[in-house]
Amino acid sequence: MFEHHVRLAVKGNHDSFMYIIREVEGSLYRVAKGILYSDMDCADAIQETIIKAYSSIEGLKNEKYFKTWITRILINKCRDLLATKKKVVPVYEINEGVVDLNISQKIEVWEAIQNLKEEMRVVIILYYIEGWSLKETAELLDIAEGTVKSRLARARVQLASYFDHPMEQRGV
Repeated sequence: MFEHHVRLAVKGNHDSFMYIIREVEGSLYRVAKGILYSDMDCADAIQETIIKAYSSIEGLKNEKYFKTWITRILINKCRDLLATKKKVVPVYEINEGVVDLNISQKIEVWEAIQNLKEEMRVVIILYYIEGWSLKETAELLDIAEGTVKSRLARARVQLASYFDHPMEQRGV
C-alpha cells in the first residue's frame, strides 16, 4: 500500500504525497532529533525536507527506496542547519523509539545518546531506534558497512561507560 502511494506521489498525486509523509514523519523526527536536539530546529529541517522531497519526487527511481531517499535529504538538511547555526542546544526529551523502559530510564538512554558524537549518534538512531539494517544505514550515510559497524561498536562502548559511571559523565 505504501509503495502504491509513493508511485502515485511520483506521478504528482498530492494526497498520496501527504499520506507517505504522514507515514514517515515519526521516523524523520527521531532522526532529526538525534542530530539537532532542538524541536524547533527539527521542525525546520523536516519542513525543508518535505519541500525538497515534494519538488523533486518525480526523480525518485524506485519507490521502495523512498524512505532511504527522504531520510538522506533530511540528514543533509540537518547538517546544513547545524553548519548555518553553529550551535547545539541540548534538550532532554524522551525518544518514542525506546521501548520497554520506564520514563526515567528513557530519559537516561536519550541523555546518553545525546552525549555521543554526531557520527555515532546518527548510526545508533538509524540502526537501533529506526530499525535500519547495516547495509541500509551504510547506503544512506554513503559510508562502508564496516564503518557503520565500527561506529556502532564505539557508540556501544561509550554508552556502556556512560551507564557504568553516569554521575561522572554529567559532571555530578
